[in-house]
Amino acid sequence: MRTAKIVAAAVLMTTVLYGCSQRSEAQAPPAPAVTVATPLVRGVQDWDEFTGRFEATQSVEVRARVGGYISAVHFRDGDYVRRGQLLFSLDPRPAQAALASARAQLSQAQAQLALARSELTRSETLLESQAVSQAEVDTRRGALQTAQAAIAAANANVRARQLDLEFTRVTAPISGRVSDRRVDAGNLVAGGSSAADVLTTVVSSAPIHFVFDGSEAVLLKYQRQARNGAAPIQVRLQDETDFTRSGTLDFTDNAVDTSSGVIRLRAVIPNADGFLKPGMFGQARLAGAGSYNAMLVPDAAIATDQARRIVYVVAADGSVAPRPVELGPLVDGLRVIRSGLQPTDRVIIVGVQRIQGPGMKVQAKTGQIRPVAQRAQQAPVTQAAPASSATFANSLSSVD
Repeated sequence: MRTAKIVAAAVLMTTVLYGCSQRSEAQAPPAPAVTVATPLVRGVQDWDEFTGRFEATQSVEVRARVGGYISAVHFRDGDYVRRGQLLFSLDPRPAQAALASARAQLSQAQAQLALARSELTRSETLLESQAVSQAEVDTRRGALQTAQAAIAAANANVRARQLDLEFTRVTAPISGRVSDRRVDAGNLVAGGSSAADVLTTVVSSAPIHFVFDGSEAVLLKYQRQARNGAAPIQVRLQDETDFTRSGTLDFTDNAVDTSSGVIRLRAVIPNADGFLKPGMFGQARLAGAGSYNAMLVPDAAIATDQARRIVYVVAADGSVAPRPVELGPLVDGLRVIRSGLQPTDRVIIVGVQRIQGPGMKVQAKTGQIRPVAQRAQQAPVTQAAPASSATFANSLSSVD
């Protein structure tokens, strides 16, 4: 009887275990569905990006070269003025009086010269008859030379007074956009030195400089590329999404700033319409290297495994394997993969978050990688741009 009970218990246990096994097999989850695609292979161009500020190629603080009362202002605030155009008039009467006095002194010196020349001639004649001494003749000759020097001084004084009269007309030293007048007519201003009153400022508008700082690493890269001549550069403003303005890099400073480790660079940008103003901020990008073929995947397909960046590749049997990759810049929403992938690898582009580990099985659905073009309707970009970027080599905004 006891043996029968033991056999019945064993049968019951076997039945329970078999039922649990059947229930477990029935409740096993199916393989997750993911979308896979081979990397997009296209030619790209790397760019180094910088933040900088526009500066005028020429900027002048307009000061009077002589002091006096301002009698008239001959421009409207913000006008475009040409070099030599009259901006301010000072009361010319003091300068005219000084010029008249200088001319009178010149006439006096000329009379003294004539007298000295006549006396020397007379003395030389008398010397032949021994009527005067040689010392007297030498004195007359010295008086003539003094009179000649007085003539030269009087002529220089006349030219100086003529300049003072000319300087009562304050003209534009360069062509460009004039600021507002800092002093109105009727005011007395000082002139003739760097401490003189600033009447207005004039800045050139076309072309315009774009000045930015580059790191020592950037400097080394461009020097090792042995670039000759002006390097092309593209610039956009804070409210623009595309780099629509082009120029050339024309200046690199002669030393790296030891306190910050950066070096100053400058580009020349055409500005025929005068839209760019000194002091504006902008984003610039400088071609980092020649174009090359690169593999690209969506940024969302990249996962992090501790310090490594990986993508998941699906084999023919549906198993998943991680691939460590070296990342490059973004190109229209796609990430350049510098190494770690083959063009034939099937990369998971949708459903990466469903992968629990290497070796698991998935249901792979074939998709296609397409670049995400930046649209003009997007919100203005105001945040800082990355230190590097890239574009497709055949177009700045290619869309499949």
